[in-house]
Amino acid sequence: MAQARTTKDPKWRRLPEERPQQILEAAFEEFGEHGLAGARLDDIARRAGVAKGTIYLYFPNKEELFREMIRRTVIARLEEAELAFKALTGTAAEQMRTYMRQWWAYLITPQFQTVYGLVHGELHRFPDLAQFYAQEVIARSHRLVTALIERGVETGEFRPVDVDVTARILAVTLISHAVMVGRQRLFKFKPTHAYAPDHVLAQLTDFFLHALRPADDADHAGAR
Repeated sequence: MAQARTTKDPKWRRLPEERPQQILEAAFEEFGEHGLAGARLDDIARRAGVAKGTIYLYFPNKEELFREMIRRTVIARLEEAELAFKALTGTAAEQMRTYMRQWWAYLITPQFQTVYGLVHGELHRFPDLAQFYAQEVIARSHRLVTALIERGVETGEFRPVDVDVTARILAVTLISHAVMVGRQRLFKFKPTHAYAPDHVLAQLTDFFLHALRPADDADHAGAR
């Protein structure tokens, strides 16, 4: 029996230093299936293949598990985007394309679909977690996008806009379409080319950058 369990579930062979990630992976699955309120540390431990007491060696409660889950997924992606923004040369439009491509790649993952469901379905029950997410994810990503837009306005690549509103429009547009792409079966969309992730991103990028063009450039593009 022990040999069968080891073969079937390699989690039991992981080294002690791998256990935090092992627990987080189990928590991710448990939160996705049962939500924050419904998830139990006993079930997370069972799924991770560790004793419940082992969880407490790394995480005091499931709220801290959620925070660390967000740090290692959403916030890690934001940190990559921030570093890329500082290092990139080229035009503001090129930087915006890079940001949209990198952020979209995360938004269409099953990980984000789980996070999205938790954030919009349950965080109102957890005020401390809601504040954490607002500060560390929403505000941080908003600062990055407004900086991108401001740079384009300053260089004349983008027309003058309300950067705060424009950044929110971009965030909502990307997220709503990522949810649509990620949940096609739920919405009973036919799996056509129109819903292919790369095609959707290309259309969104073209639409958004076109909307930011200075008036003269947009008029000339329309005339062509």
